[in-house]
Amino acid sequence: MTDSSDTPERPWRNFYGRRSGKTLRNSQRGYLDADLKALSPGPVDFDENPERRPLDLKALFDDRPVWLEIGFGGGEHMVHMAARYPGVGIIGCEPFINGVAMLLGKIRRAGVTNVAVHPGDVRDLFDVLPAGSITKAFLNYPDPWPKARHHRRRFVTPEHLQPLHRVLAPGAEFRVATDIPDYVRQTLEEVPPAGFDLLDQGGTPWEDWLSTRYEQKALREGREPHYLTFRRR
Repeated sequence: MTDSSDTPERPWRNFYGRRSGKTLRNSQRGYLDADLKALSPGPVDFDENPERRPLDLKALFDDRPVWLEIGFGGGEHMVHMAARYPGVGIIGCEPFINGVAMLLGKIRRAGVTNVAVHPGDVRDLFDVLPAGSITKAFLNYPDPWPKARHHRRRFVTPEHLQPLHRVLAPGAEFRVATDIPDYVRQTLEEVPPAGFDLLDQGGTPWEDWLSTRYEQKALREGREPHYLTFRRR
């Protein structure tokens, strides 16, 4: 029996993004029903893990290095990386259920098996990831929250960067892709003080980059992608 005095109190966390969008197709609902549970990284939510026990990533991925994609959108980049690097395990986190359903369809078609999916808030996942367990993290085209009064909702703020720093291994790489100049500004201002060194930035993508549907939309609308690479100190 668990002593309630040892159980962490559930933090209050505002969530501002969308949880769902247009009605899912029957095939997408089928992916969620049939595949999502089996792809869980383990007990993440407070209801199933109130003690906030760390996930057993060594058992999950057979002791392979583990990468994290924060907000995988439609999942094309995550599946691409999983197929290209079968020697790593990749956890994807995305609260938008339509994006989760899209990812599951791509996982089926690609046949990749080195993936896990958390369909929720990455802050809950941070709680239960062991310290220093992630060797690379991706933040691709995050919600820009363009209004100045909403900039504190962006991922590149201490609320997210401090726990990200905790779960990343020393020397781990953190990649950010965005088409919003002010997001670049805030990233450059906020990420280094959180314990990261800037390695590179500019308009040239990484050698193993896969252009996402969000990036293609940005290019069609005349916005220029920007790619930033940091290393966790």
